Amino acid sequence: MHLLIIPWDVNPEIFRVGSFAVRWYGLLFASSFFFGYIIMNKIFKNENLNDVVLDRLTIYMAVGVIAGARLGHCLLYEPGYYLSHPLEILKIWHGGLASHGAAAGILIAVGLFSHKEKKGYFWTLDRIAIVVALSGFFIRMGNLMNSEIYGVETTVPWGFVFLRNGETAPKHPTQIYEALAYLSIFLLLFWLYWRKKGEHIEGTLLSLACILIFAARFFIEFLKEDQVAFEAGMKYNLGQKYSIPFFLIGCIGLYLSLKIKKRAVIKR
Repeated sequence: MHLLIIPWDVNPEIFRVGSFAVRWYGLLFASSFFFGYIIMNKIFKNENLNDVVLDRLTIYMAVGVIAGARLGHCLLYEPGYYLSHPLEILKIWHGGLASHGAAAGILIAVGLFSHKEKKGYFWTLDRIAIVVALSGFFIRMGNLMNSEIYGVETTVPWGFVFLRNGETAPKHPTQIYEALAYLSIFLLLFWLYWRKKGEHIEGTLLSLACILIFAARFFIEFLKEDQVAFEAGMKYNLGQKYSIPFFLIGCIGLYLSLKIKKRAVIKR
């Protein structure tokens, strides 16, 4: 018997003026950049770096995240439809965004930034990884406000009934599960950065972020409903399959970082 069932019927629009609408998802997505900028500014000041460099990095990141996330959704989840209707790819307000595509977009954007600004690739990614985890928190809360990407039917006492989607049975609020996981990862990475004031073996924070973020994603996916129809009957859905390479990259990166650290200790 349910002790608590939460009827969820939040309007995804905050307000509308004519055809223009401000939505919770857009506000939370923008918040990820706003708070990410504040945190990165604090990190840059700690390392005596110019704000102008941070401004340029923010532009690279914004383009990489949005383009990567959109292309990731279109090409990884619904390639048949979007390759037949390529102009629909540009309509980011229709359809979705994919976090795996955003991750790939970040890797490319940071590569371009590092080449242009003569900054170390892994140095930059280590610091970006901190705010990426926080961004995951905001984006999943945006998904909650949109009543999307939720879980399968459940008997847990905190199940959400997503009324706007016509649901009548409580479902796992997997958006909240992921949001809390990403917030915890952010706090851990932020603490680790300040514990040594950024003096880590390059790639360490990035590797930890890949391991923790994509492990959390992999396991929470077991509780989610299928995102696209052809996932029905799959042992592992697309979100899980696309998480595995990032997780393995994180494991390899962490192993190499620890190996470098061990060599440095022996030389002393």
